[in-house]
Amino acid sequence: MAEPKINTSYNDESIQTLEWNEHIRRRAGMYIGRLGNGDRQGDGIYVLLKEIIDNSIDEFSMGFGNRIVITIEGREVSVRDFGRGIPLNKVIDATSKLNTGGKFDDTNFKKSVGMNGVGTKAVNAMSSEFYVESFRDGQHSFALFSRGILKDSGIGDSTEKNGTFIRFVPDHEMFGDFAFNMDFVESMVKNYSYLKKGLTLILNGVSYKSENGLLDLVNENMSETPLYPLIHLEGEDIEIVLTHGNSYGENIATFVNGQNTRDGGTHLAAYREAIAKTFKDFFKKDYKPEDVRQGVVGAISIQIQEPIFEGQTKTKLGSTYMWEKQEKNKDGTVKRGDDGTALIDRGPTIRSFVNDFVTKNLDNYLHMHMDIVPVIEEKIKASQAEREEISGIQKKTRERNKKANVYNRKLRDCRYHYSDKLPKGKEEEGEKSSIFITEGDSASGTITRVRNANNQAVFSLRGKPINCYKESRKKVAENEELNLLISALGVEDDLDNLRYNNIIVATDADDDGMHIRMLVLTFFMKYYPDLIRRGHVHILQTPLFRVRNKKETRYCYSIDEKEEAVRKLKTGVEITRFKGLGEISSNEFVDFIGDNMRLDPVKLAEEESIPDIMEFYMGDNTGERQHFIMENLRSEEELEDVNI
Repeated sequence: MAEPKINTSYNDESIQTLEWNEHIRRRAGMYIGRLGNGDRQGDGIYVLLKEIIDNSIDEFSMGFGNRIVITIEGREVSVRDFGRGIPLNKVIDATSKLNTGGKFDDTNFKKSVGMNGVGTKAVNAMSSEFYVESFRDGQHSFALFSRGILKDSGIGDSTEKNGTFIRFVPDHEMFGDFAFNMDFVESMVKNYSYLKKGLTLILNGVSYKSENGLLDLVNENMSETPLYPLIHLEGEDIEIVLTHGNSYGENIATFVNGQNTRDGGTHLAAYREAIAKTFKDFFKKDYKPEDVRQGVVGAISIQIQEPIFEGQTKTKLGSTYMWEKQEKNKDGTVKRGDDGTALIDRGPTIRSFVNDFVTKNLDNYLHMHMDIVPVIEEKIKASQAEREEISGIQKKTRERNKKANVYNRKLRDCRYHYSDKLPKGKEEEGEKSSIFITEGDSASGTITRVRNANNQAVFSLRGKPINCYKESRKKVAENEELNLLISALGVEDDLDNLRYNNIIVATDADDDGMHIRMLVLTFFMKYYPDLIRRGHVHILQTPLFRVRNKKETRYCYSIDEKEEAVRKLKTGVEITRFKGLGEISSNEFVDFIGDNMRLDPVKLAEEESIPDIMEFYMGDNTGERQHFIMENLRSEEELEDVNI
């Protein structure tokens, strides 16, 4: 039988021109990253909110308005600032015409977060209702939109103070059954207050204001006692905070122009390099950077002109220079060289700017506070000694495993990785790269058969890994399973070498599976907490039930979903309870790790103490933990109760 022919005609009718709002709605990922329903801190509804607040922050940064009022009631958001207000005759253009805005000329907004004239338009296009009103010098201008389509507008007199008011409701057609997590919003607002001293932000009636900037941020979020008082250094366009604790890894918050760059970027790389270099030079010893930075807690904030972020969500700085712009003639035209190319005015590199500031000021601080110097060097030496001991043990363990060919049996790798420099067109594969950490051959075999081999790898655990909380670092280093996992992830030397963007713990939803899950998460919390802080670690949710009749099948992840499915499917219903990943057939499982994959991100609030968390879940407080489990988990009997 011949295969049907595919219509490949390419003619005038094939070319489409989308309206600005339709383009944003169809290509939402280009503008706000993922959509989401509000369960994750990076979901689109928070990006929309941030885009509006950023504009108000930029007004404050330019010296106009020291108060921003934010109100969230259900799904409706409003933001009122007291800056200059949008020019009255440009209210519609500024909120509904792409590449239109006041931030292209850096005389008006020198160090702004949003520079591309897109943010507010994206909010407009993705909102079922968007209302903007500007107040300037006794007049006001307003515009009302729905999904980017203008519904009403007007201009007239007003007694309101100058500024801008925006109200919007994210569109349920795009975000589904969404809800704002106020903990996420509060964290965002707090960060703004820390970074903009003198600015008051009022969220649902509660005021947030910082007197000491980043020092307040780090102090209030410290989850352990620092080894020495926090070092706080400020300069033009840069502010840093630094101390050491006894935890593993590094915990450094980063910001650019008030934007929380949770994925770091060039400024974080420069700061990490500068810390290591300064301490090495001060002590005149060739300490390794990882020993100097082990246990570092701190923050860095810089102000630059026309920042380049990787992605519209602005979570990672990509800029190389403090500024980089075309040179202009007096008449405003672009200066050009003899060959006709535009001349570029480049400032110092971010690397040199941060290095110079840290090297000079941190060195001066150390010479003026000699009492903390022995404490710092003792910490560095302790980190060095532990690393050298552990490194030797890990090397021997890996060599033994390599000879036994254990590694290849445990890891089913993928083609593209997060750390790869991928060719154009394949970058998304790196962003999607995932590794499933499974238990046993059955589960790993099921996932291996149905995974996308381009970007999904599978690592199979053999039994339960050791409890890292109770064991010494040396005992952990000798553990075959965890050594192989570290090798698979690529983080032996530096987290920046991480091979997979998503680390997904995929265990059964029974007692053993839950225990294994906690053991794996304990390992990450103790030795690689930054993987959690950066949002790389997730838990795979797989269905507990299959509910079906002759016409339809539904997969349910909770008892409530099962009961709803039973009501919808009504008669002739068959219910299956899945007790393990291996019980789900490959042809069913493919959808659970595909486009409809449900992942619960593992989150650590900045103020949460990792030792306290591990003590509660993995320590000796058996009675307290049992009470918590009984109060919060469904029993097996409840899950087995499938009576209709």
